[in-house]
Amino acid sequence: MIFQLSKLKETSMQSTKIKIGIRPTIDGRRMGVRESLEEQTMNMAKSVADLLQTQVRHADGQFVECVIADTCIGGVAEAAACAEKFKLSNVGVVITVTPCWCYGSETIDMDPHMPKAIWGFNGTERPGAVYLAAALAGHTQMGLPAFSIYGTEVQEADDTTIPEDVKEKLLRFARAGLVVASIRGKSYLSIGFVSMGIAGSIVDQPFFQHYLGMRNEYVDMTEIKRRLDRKIYDEEEVKLALSWVKQYCKEGIDTNKPEFQRSAAEKEELWENVVKMTIIARDLMVGNPKLAELNFGEEALGHNAIAAGFQGQRQWTDHLPNGDFMEAILNSTYDWNGVRPPFIMATENDSLNGITMLLANQLTGQAQIFADVRTYWSQDSVERVTGFRPEQGFLHLLNSGSATLDGTGQHQNQQGEHLIKPVWEVTEEDGKRCVENTRWCAAVHEYFRGGGLSSQFLTKGGLPFTMSRINLVKGLGPVLQLAEGWSIELPTDVHDTLSKRTNETWPCTWFVPRLTGKGAFKDVYSVMANWGANHCVVSYGHIGADLITLASMLRIPVCMHNIEDEAIFRPSAWSAFGQDKEGQDYRACQNFGPLYK
Repeated sequence: MIFQLSKLKETSMQSTKIKIGIRPTIDGRRMGVRESLEEQTMNMAKSVADLLQTQVRHADGQFVECVIADTCIGGVAEAAACAEKFKLSNVGVVITVTPCWCYGSETIDMDPHMPKAIWGFNGTERPGAVYLAAALAGHTQMGLPAFSIYGTEVQEADDTTIPEDVKEKLLRFARAGLVVASIRGKSYLSIGFVSMGIAGSIVDQPFFQHYLGMRNEYVDMTEIKRRLDRKIYDEEEVKLALSWVKQYCKEGIDTNKPEFQRSAAEKEELWENVVKMTIIARDLMVGNPKLAELNFGEEALGHNAIAAGFQGQRQWTDHLPNGDFMEAILNSTYDWNGVRPPFIMATENDSLNGITMLLANQLTGQAQIFADVRTYWSQDSVERVTGFRPEQGFLHLLNSGSATLDGTGQHQNQQGEHLIKPVWEVTEEDGKRCVENTRWCAAVHEYFRGGGLSSQFLTKGGLPFTMSRINLVKGLGPVLQLAEGWSIELPTDVHDTLSKRTNETWPCTWFVPRLTGKGAFKDVYSVMANWGANHCVVSYGHIGADLITLASMLRIPVCMHNIEDEAIFRPSAWSAFGQDKEGQDYRACQNFGPLYK
């Protein structure tokens, strides 16, 4: 399909896109050496730019733009001129390319916050690999970690193609680097504060500032109530949204006792309130020019928030409708405005899960599932409860009706296969199928005394998933854990029995991680036992290798993963910290410290 998102109003979040800078470096010796290399070197830069500009996208679907230095870089003067051009062009990621020897410390990029990689051409005519090694040594000695890209096979000097192994590393580096640069300077907005003592919603400001380069913004939940009471929202959009809700959003079961069930009039008021909450939360994040027309100029600006979290429980939900509809719709790629990028909103203001959602969304352009890591079901337990014996144990992932509707797995490709698409591939029909396969159940009174609506769906089986989470450890800092695996489908009666033991009104994903037979992945139980928090993020696709590369850029060590060693791509400096990859990661991250501190 032609990439065309819904025409949303302009917001304060719309800004100049980060670009990737390409630095062609060259042997600075004139009178024959440099002149013989100019064309080949610049062609390398152009080939990398062509690759990235057709393969790498921003999270909203726009292809990345590359900026190439005006001249090849043979020394410090040209390196400085390139740096100035990149600064004026909003470059946030740099890749240096060369087929030859260059003057190492004179030509490298010196920006300490810029993700950087070097592709040294594997050819015999000139020593591109020698420069690669020399430049990387300079980066390491100066404390400026860079990624090494070097093809396995020798190429001819006039070969302008990029080998597949080089492509893979260029793309992995570019995707991760673009995330680092894109989130820098943006905000995480806490709507409310700590939910029920959940550690992740104790927002750690140094983590955001030092590791992510982000700001922290805060508003009390009464700001939502103020805007509800004073009608600080676009009433025309509310009408549009309510019409859409009436047409597409189907109510599900109400498991509450009769005395806690609501009348038709009360349900109508409830729908109106949760729709308004959704619009208000989005406006708090990114602003809305329409509010300025209503004489609310300050509110129209928003908080420049690329992610947010809503406390909800319990101060809000003991009295007012829960945020499940708001969170589910904002985190989805489709609503009454049509197809659009998700607005990352963490349930219970779990900022660490929110940031994990943000990183995965920026990498993939896909909506992310927020879930509890709820239950490990062994084969014996399932058989005892249902009479059915599964092939292996599995995890029950769910949360109180706040998961993205994309999590239904109802997107389809041309072959009719189910998947979760990046936003630029999502169609109106995909969005409608997700809504069609979701029911909105009355919130359980014991949990949500103020009422609300919970999204209820079952994720399609057979989808490749990556479960991930960032945790904070006293004395160590942030760590990332992840587990690649697949969703599964259970027989209907088995699903019903197991679901009703927990809460049948919430969205459900049955998940089996890929096992390695050792450590945290010895078996499914070990994955559950080693998970570091009550929440996780579920991303479509096996994106663990990209997450590991991204974490290394942010100096966040990975404490648990099931990725093959051959797929792990980190800065070359990591090899100076021992031979075991996990130990390297911890020691290197500790040594170099947070990226922005």
